[in-house]
Amino acid sequence: MENGIVTENLSLGYGGKPVIQELNVSIPKGAVTVIIGANGCGKSTLVKGIARILKPEGGTIRLDGRDVHAVPSREIARHMAVLPQSPRAPEGMTVEELAAYGRFPHKRGFGALGKEDFEIIRESLRIAGIESYHDRPLADLSGGQRQRAWIAMTLCQKTEFMLLDEPTTYLDMAHQMEVLTLLAALNRQEGRTVVMVLHELNNASRFADHILAMKDGAILAEGPPENVVTRENLRDIYRIDAELVRDGKTGKPICLSYENIGPGE
Repeated sequence: MENGIVTENLSLGYGGKPVIQELNVSIPKGAVTVIIGANGCGKSTLVKGIARILKPEGGTIRLDGRDVHAVPSREIARHMAVLPQSPRAPEGMTVEELAAYGRFPHKRGFGALGKEDFEIIRESLRIAGIESYHDRPLADLSGGQRQRAWIAMTLCQKTEFMLLDEPTTYLDMAHQMEVLTLLAALNRQEGRTVVMVLHELNNASRFADHILAMKDGAILAEGPPENVVTRENLRDIYRIDAELVRDGKTGKPICLSYENIGPGE
């Protein structure tokens, strides 16, 4: 059986306009995979396809060997948690109420949440570092705290896979580090497979085990950061000439500075 997320000849688009065509990619299980690329390259489209938000125009997506479109939605939600870009919650919703939504895939019918559910909710809030804010409205939280609340909701699903589309958008540097450190800890300590789209290249390199670099709806490069974050690849992916060095703590490549290069160079 295939492990992880595998696409076979996957085609995705909007209103008949193709974005991704016949894409074959394998996302390893048990790793942190980060998808990078310039705006409009297909990163979020790929995530929406895997998350079943966007229906494929062709090909298949397999989760541990099973076609995600041949499995009931509730069952998929017990294996894969999805956090889209800039999620929104009803006005006045508290942190605990939001987290509770993550237990719905495990409920039978319209039954109420039980003791075990509330234990999982409390534990998820504790892991996310926002247990003390459980009764606070989401609107009262900082950006980083609010993002942790959404992550707590995905934790409540108790899934092997976590799929996040730009989880650090609109966050300052400190809050970005909070969220990414939390996701890395979930991977290392609980074996969760984390797949996320990131724009900040140095964060992608630092936290990823595996990087997918996209361009024009295709995979331009993939593998560990040291194989993907290279001067040559960055010229192709972003049209920049980058100065790269190795991080003294992690040994991974980081971008010190860069210059734009013309499209014809």
